[in-house]
Amino acid sequence: MSTFLRYPTAIEEGITKIECLLQSDHNVVKAAIEPLVSRRSLALLLLQKDPLLWDKVRQSEPKFEAIERVIESVQSQFSDPLMLVIAKTRHQAAKKIEESAIIKIKKKSTESEEFFHRLTVNPVTGFPLLFLIVYVGIYQFVGGFGSGVLVNNFEGVFTQQINPLIDAIASRLLPWTILQDLVANEQGILTLGMRYVIAIIFPITTTFFLFFSILEDSGYLPRISLLIDHLFKMIGLSGRSIIPLILGLSCGSTGSLVTQTIESKRERFIVSLLLALVIPCSAQLGIFIGLLSQNFTALIIWVMCITFIFAIIGALTTKALPGSLSYFYMEIPPLRLPHFRSILTKTYSRVRWYLSEVIPWFILASVLIWLGKLTGLLLLLTKAIEPIMLKLELPPEASIMFIYGFFRRDYGAAGMFDLHHSGVLMGRQLVVSAVTLTLFIPCLSQFLFMVRERGLKTTIALSSLVIVFAFSMGYCLNKLLLILEII
Repeated sequence: MSTFLRYPTAIEEGITKIECLLQSDHNVVKAAIEPLVSRRSLALLLLQKDPLLWDKVRQSEPKFEAIERVIESVQSQFSDPLMLVIAKTRHQAAKKIEESAIIKIKKKSTESEEFFHRLTVNPVTGFPLLFLIVYVGIYQFVGGFGSGVLVNNFEGVFTQQINPLIDAIASRLLPWTILQDLVANEQGILTLGMRYVIAIIFPITTTFFLFFSILEDSGYLPRISLLIDHLFKMIGLSGRSIIPLILGLSCGSTGSLVTQTIESKRERFIVSLLLALVIPCSAQLGIFIGLLSQNFTALIIWVMCITFIFAIIGALTTKALPGSLSYFYMEIPPLRLPHFRSILTKTYSRVRWYLSEVIPWFILASVLIWLGKLTGLLLLLTKAIEPIMLKLELPPEASIMFIYGFFRRDYGAAGMFDLHHSGVLMGRQLVVSAVTLTLFIPCLSQFLFMVRERGLKTTIALSSLVIVFAFSMGYCLNKLLLILEII
């Protein structure tokens, strides 16, 4: 057996040439890695353009340009980056060693697992499968069942039974109208804040977390990262970025926190911007799908707008920010049937965490809205936003959902739900509202997370950019829909 791993012929020839070009005294280069590193190891690291070695070799090797030409020549013979080719070769060699050393008792089970793995990561079969899973899980289960059936039933119970009861109790126990308005009536803590939490947010987030737990427990999520790695590279991201973006669908704060797992500072900034700009939280996503699915054209327009903006912003930010593309490695767990008890446990813990996170914010928002009504500040804010609403050709009442959205994205989406059901937002206005609210400033909770992770200046800059961009895109979309007369 060979004493070292054999790579494809072109790489082996490149290693030999680089070994010859390296000068005999390369202690400066070796010191960067290991005191006793071999020439072959140095050549392999140079072929992969190891960032720790590259600058030192450039400074210490007189034949550095010749080494660069060798690397370019070897790279031209492969479609994938040399780092990936080398990693694949090592993986295949490790797999052969594993197969020779391990006796497989359940061979058929292993073969079927490998078959389904290839089915999920091969672009030809992987993308249609991903589309099917998203359609069934997000569109039908979260949007149709969660935001449609469950929300309508919960909402009916609140508006017809619970809210009138709360109003009656408040009017008897509290002698002053001011205090009654704090807990009951149109915008009270119990009649508005808790109705949003229990009747709208709770059904949607529960169905979303249930679906997400199934994907996670099955081992499918890391395979999504592998599948879209090449697509994400077009906008300067690696497949690893899909994890905080998917988690951002549950809560933007969580997604912002998980960006710490991304090694590249440049990539972390891009993901943070996309999370703040185009990734809706689970409640937003469920409400938008539930409302827009009543007119499938409206839903398609919303999806196309968000996808287009996601790609354009990612690509432009990649061009504007210095730095190179990070490489992507991830441990892939085996595919398995999800365990029912595990799914329920994860769903319960996430829903409990989400509600513990959202209820204080909704109570705070209700109190601030109450104070705003008392002081007249809420009226001033709505009047200040009304000219923007008129530019977007939205009703003046729509300004309140953007004020709600500042406290919590899901609060703003719930406000949009109310406006639609009261007949204020319909058709084209509903699409424009959904796109603008999706792009609107991140909620206060996510804002504070971004301050902690990115710093105050970066967060303010991102938020200011997002506000201007959101209303600009809403204005352009409204004009485009008017011209095309699509909806």
